[in-house]
Amino acid sequence: MDRKVKVVQYGTGKMSVYTMRYVYEKGGEIVGAVDVNPDVVGKDISSIMGGDPKGVTITAADQAEEMLKQVKPDIVVVTTMSLIKDVEDALMLCAKLGINAITTCEEAFFPANSNPAITQKLDELAKQNGCTITGSGYQDIYWGELISAIAGSTHKITKIKGSSSYNVEDYGIALANAHGAGLTLEEFDKQVASVDKISDAERQAIIDKGEYLPSYMWNVNGWLCSKLGLTVESQTQKTVPQTYKEDIYSSTLGMTVKAGDATGMSAVVTTTTKEGITIESECIGKVYSKEDYDKNEWTIEGEPNTTIVVARPSTVELTCATIVNRIPDVINGVSGYVSTDKLDELKYRTKPLNEYVK
Repeated sequence: MDRKVKVVQYGTGKMSVYTMRYVYEKGGEIVGAVDVNPDVVGKDISSIMGGDPKGVTITAADQAEEMLKQVKPDIVVVTTMSLIKDVEDALMLCAKLGINAITTCEEAFFPANSNPAITQKLDELAKQNGCTITGSGYQDIYWGELISAIAGSTHKITKIKGSSSYNVEDYGIALANAHGAGLTLEEFDKQVASVDKISDAERQAIIDKGEYLPSYMWNVNGWLCSKLGLTVESQTQKTVPQTYKEDIYSSTLGMTVKAGDATGMSAVVTTTTKEGITIESECIGKVYSKEDYDKNEWTIEGEPNTTIVVARPSTVELTCATIVNRIPDVINGVSGYVSTDKLDELKYRTKPLNEYVK
């Protein structure tokens, strides 16, 4: 491509501070921005990302279609919510207009195993209008490609076991609520844990209706199985509240989480496969105490056993850098909803983004 990659930022919260800056620093340009917050609509994006005015005004979500038709971006970066149903409207708009899109929505990493109905709708419309839709972020490398790369150096695998923790304070109110942060244990049991106290048949019926609430690892296990060519036989999920011995103030929730109440949750997803490999992955998302820190640990059991630990990763920055480095892959991708296991391996971009676009 002989010009800068044109990007529209959809959602101007915490993540966009990094994604917009990274786009500029990788030689792209922001040509539009969208948000639902009336406090930021009408303002220049510099009010979010800092620095000098960029000449780009934040558009209200109900005016997004008109703006997208006018600026004609190469791709839209969606950094809003964590469930595919909550970003459906934004992604469907992009698919309708034939505009490529990438989102940090965690479920969007591999939504086919948790909300096949929305995934199919997006896939069909994107194919019809010649664009690519995908989900990416921190999990793309640290829960995905990193593990598949280690698997590539292993002779025989019997089990893949992973655990990752993150501070819900870093990701905004939607994620904190999805993790049950601030709920009493009774409320957590009714609103969060009860979702998984069902049979496989009941769970599948909920999935087919598009009403399932997956943990992040639900979609990660699906991605890993697809990437490694494994055939899923069964998959279960269990959520457990996390607590702390003292009160903790959450700026994201705007409240103090009382000692003994849920600061977040641990979700363990276990997948068995026809090939005899079990994947057991856990994500721990909570309001951190002063002793907590992000940690990513994966073990591949077999011949040989291998464990890799990433301590204190800068999860937010890594998520946003992954999104921006993925932009050429999405623009170059085949039409449809394409999870990143079907895209090229993620690469560091030493040149401006447009030089990687075919």
